[in-house]
Amino acid sequence: MIINVTPHPIRIYTGSTPDRIDAAKHEPTLVIEPSSDIPTARIGTIELGTQHIGEGIPVEYVEYAAHGGLINPLPAAQDGTWYVVPLVVAIQQTYAMGRRSDLLVPYLEVRNLDGTVIGCKMLARPV
Repeated sequence: MIINVTPHPIRIYTGSTPDRIDAAKHEPTLVIEPSSDIPTARIGTIELGTQHIGEGIPVEYVEYAAHGGLINPLPAAQDGTWYVVPLVVAIQQTYAMGRRSDLLVPYLEVRNLDGTVIGCKMLARPV
């Protein structure tokens, strides 16, 4: 079972799909909708203040919870269940925490003609 705990549908296209497509002319082979039962997986943040750079561009200084702090903790690992999560969550939980082997992330993005990511060609498992 694959459970999507990102905030958006995961559209998976064939491996032969071009990197940029007219979305009206290409259909994904699979769409994994976000879970309605499990909240979106997000890393906790602490806003430390705003600075302005260049021509007054605001830049927020943010501390990310490097030691496992997820706003919505993931369910415990279960045999046969995979969780699609944002890449930053997978990196934190797999590398920094060294404790999850059931996480998947979108891989090989597919973009529309405007350059917006609309899907991927496959999922990846960070190891």
